[in-house]
Amino acid sequence: MNKKNKILNLKSYILNPQGGQAAITAVLFFVAATLVLAVGSASSALKEKASSGSTIVGKKGYFLSEAGQEDAIYRIFTGKPIGENIVLSLGGDTATITVADVASDRKDITAAGSSGKNIRKTQVTLLVGEGTSFIYGVQVGDGGLIMENNSSVIGNVFSGGPVIGQNNNIVRGEVVSAGVNGLIDGVHATSSAYAHTISDSLIEGDAYYQDISDTTVLGQLFPDSEDQEAQSLPISDQMIEDWESGAEAGGVIDCSGADEYEIEEDITLGPVKIDCDLEISGSPTVTLAGNVWVVGDIEIENKAIIQAHSSLGNKSVVVIADNPSDRLTSSKINLKNLAEFYGSGQAGSYVLFISQNNSAENGGSERAIEIENNTTGDVLLYAGHGEVLLKNNLDVREVTGYRVRLQNNATVLYNMGLRNLLFSTGPSGGYEIIDWKEIE
Repeated sequence: MNKKNKILNLKSYILNPQGGQAAITAVLFFVAATLVLAVGSASSALKEKASSGSTIVGKKGYFLSEAGQEDAIYRIFTGKPIGENIVLSLGGDTATITVADVASDRKDITAAGSSGKNIRKTQVTLLVGEGTSFIYGVQVGDGGLIMENNSSVIGNVFSGGPVIGQNNNIVRGEVVSAGVNGLIDGVHATSSAYAHTISDSLIEGDAYYQDISDTTVLGQLFPDSEDQEAQSLPISDQMIEDWESGAEAGGVIDCSGADEYEIEEDITLGPVKIDCDLEISGSPTVTLAGNVWVVGDIEIENKAIIQAHSSLGNKSVVVIADNPSDRLTSSKINLKNLAEFYGSGQAGSYVLFISQNNSAENGGSERAIEIENNTTGDVLLYAGHGEVLLKNNLDVREVTGYRVRLQNNATVLYNMGLRNLLFSTGPSGGYEIIDWKEIE
């Protein structure tokens, strides 16, 4: 378009203003529409932002309430002290947890998490189940844990006494030595360590301590940490007495003056009380249909197979060595050579051996339980007042004792299913979670 044509067009616009007004009107409508859309989009974005913020705040309240519940459940399951009302605070938000005894065998844990103006409530119901709960691969009392040679624990360790390692030991989990005298010495742990004193160790996780020396820590250091509280062992003497009563109610094997009751052929036992020592040798299959109480020592050797009866389902069975008239030199268990142990065939079923020998607790040298030489299977060991010795090439699922000693290639391979361990007969024990829900 040349200059002359531009001038003509301008003249035409001046002479015909309606065409220009129409164009201006169209532009104004376009601008107005654009503003409306922009305002609408901004409003929608602000609403979404507000909604998103409200959702995040609501989730913070929910997660805080669940954290409070989990803390309460942990305290109840592990026997730690807990009040009726607990308040947790995190970043200005709070959770109030209430523990109510609804019945003699039931607890309701209600948690209200408050974040901003949002409150989320959750509730867990616990019911007393039969049996008890093991929550560590190895748990020991004041006698402590001694790991020698190439021994290992695949799971966490909790000790009321020292945890002492020698040579190529390893704990594939956390290690806790409780109290002001808590000591971890010469231990290789793949996770964190908690003790008043830590020395000459390799800790792949964090270290919580009052004193530390000659130790490599791959995680963070937490000096001046509070000492961990001691914990009770999971099975009480009263529970053991109740299991003994249940076994005796099933019948009594009178040894008629003999020193021991011998088993060399296949047999089904239990519930029963054996009124003398028990010896199982050769290669029999001994099927346990109920708990067995031996008033004396237990010795199992060679290629014997000890198994829970299939009718027990996911429940376990107890074999107890307890001579109430002599717990210093008697009431011992010796498992050796190629003995094998099996549950009922369903997950969660085990054979638990209990010794009431109390020599170690009283400063003596007798061992409550000794297990050695390629012994394997679904076996648990418990000696609340005595020493447990595991040596040579073997593995068991859980060990608890006043003192525990691991030698050579002994391995404790913890199974998380032990948290909900049930027994075929006996007293009430650990709690089970039967309901978990949000109530508001």
